[in-house]
Amino acid sequence: MVRDGRLGVGIIGAGRVGPVVGAALGGAGHAVIGITSGSDDERASAVLPDVPVLEALEVVRRAELVIIAVPSDQLPSLVAGIAEVGGWQIGQLVLHTDPAYGIDVLRPAAERGAIPLAVHPAITFTGTSIDLRQLQAGFAAVTAPAAVLPIAQALAVEMGCEPVVIAEADRPAYADAIATATEFSRSIIGQSTARLREIGVENPGGYLSALVQSTVERALREASDVPPLV
Repeated sequence: MVRDGRLGVGIIGAGRVGPVVGAALGGAGHAVIGITSGSDDERASAVLPDVPVLEALEVVRRAELVIIAVPSDQLPSLVAGIAEVGGWQIGQLVLHTDPAYGIDVLRPAAERGAIPLAVHPAITFTGTSIDLRQLQAGFAAVTAPAAVLPIAQALAVEMGCEPVVIAEADRPAYADAIATATEFSRSIIGQSTARLREIGVENPGGYLSALVQSTVERALREASDVPPLV
């Protein structure tokens, strides 16, 4: 189904992640052929102008590469539901962006001949074009069958990310690490800005900006210097 390396990309999930991933792949030369309706269609259309809004089954019917960017609790039932109605196609690439799952969640699609890929870009998405710049500085967790791992890695690169291979068995630990970093950071900053606001500091977020960024950058440098556990 691949024609000169360029793919027809369909997106299921029009939240903050799907449209941005589609725009990144579109910028790499692929053709975005459709996207489902989502939580903010106006924002999605700003990132992917003139891309038709289609039903999920129509996206699957038309696309050579299907990007699934839906909440974790919806992913298994969505994949299985499309399989039940015969939607997945032989040789079709099916890629989800959820950090918590590897490729096993795509088994219903794989059993019908589709090629399962899991690629999680490790950034916090805003759902705007700003994310395209963030992708250029980011990494992506890649899980795929060995025979098609280069395809998953190449797609991560085309999104703008540096691919890092994560084993299927390690995806839960990976997801926990991602959740800890994002949720703990958000919680601590929320507590700190609230405390500053209580004592009359105007724009507490701006006040802490340089401090937090420099502290995080130092912590990341120190973490990178730690030798791996044997």
